[in-house]
Amino acid sequence: MFAVIKTGAKQYKVAVGDVIKVEKLDGEAGSSVSLDNVLMVGDDKGVKVGTPAVSGTVVTAEILEQARAAKIIVFKKKRRQNYRRKAGHRQEQTVLRITDIGKGTAEKKAAPKKVAAKAEEKKEAPKKAAPKKAAVKKPAAKADTKADTKKAAPKKAAPKKAAAKKPAAKKTTTKTKEK
Repeated sequence: MFAVIKTGAKQYKVAVGDVIKVEKLDGEAGSSVSLDNVLMVGDDKGVKVGTPAVSGTVVTAEILEQARAAKIIVFKKKRRQNYRRKAGHRQEQTVLRITDIGKGTAEKKAAPKKVAAKAEEKKEAPKKAAPKKAAVKKPAAKADTKADTKKAAPKKAAPKKAAAKKPAAKKTTTKTKEK
């Protein structure tokens, strides 16, 4: 059985017993972590693809260690400009061993219902916020009247200078001998 999981903005194809390195996750070595963003699950019977995630499926993993990746050198240069910058970076990472791929617990299934309830509350919230926006527009209208009073006093135009005339270039003729 295998699964495709998403963590740290990357996707990993994993099976039970695999050891993978992912971006840093919270937890200490020896503790267990569950990855619930499962995009696809496959076994002998077939493949189940989520839209975007397979609901009710959880991949459980054990944290082996918290480590840092190899150093990456970042070097910038602009030729002939005497511009050089050198910096290094080491990414924090977590080493995981996949222990189980299977159905999630009832708590995980209850969580999406709470999210749906919060989404309904957010839909109601903008209806209540509409009168506040109207109150904000009134002071803005007062600010516009102040701007109109400033526009009422026109600025004096600068006098335009006449363009200086250039003398015409002298024409010179050259005579060539004709044979």
